[in-house]
Amino acid sequence: MAKPLLHLVFGGEVKDPGGVEFVDVDNLDMVGIFPNYETALKAWRGVSQRHVDHAKIKYVIVHLHKLMDPDE
Repeated sequence: MAKPLLHLVFGGEVKDPGGVEFVDVDNLDMVGIFPNYETALKAWRGVSQRHVDHAKIKYVIVHLHKLMDPDE
């Protein structure tokens, strides 16, 4: 069985649509933690599509596995 490569998907309102500085970090929308990039991407696409009309709402994927084991 392959080792899971955990990914976090979250988002919220950003100050600038071109950046990732969130306006209210206490109220970020935590979509979830996923066992691989493919499922994280699917979740990210779904939630991002729901907010397509709001330019200042942004969702991101964080590669948790890289933070947990930076030598890999």
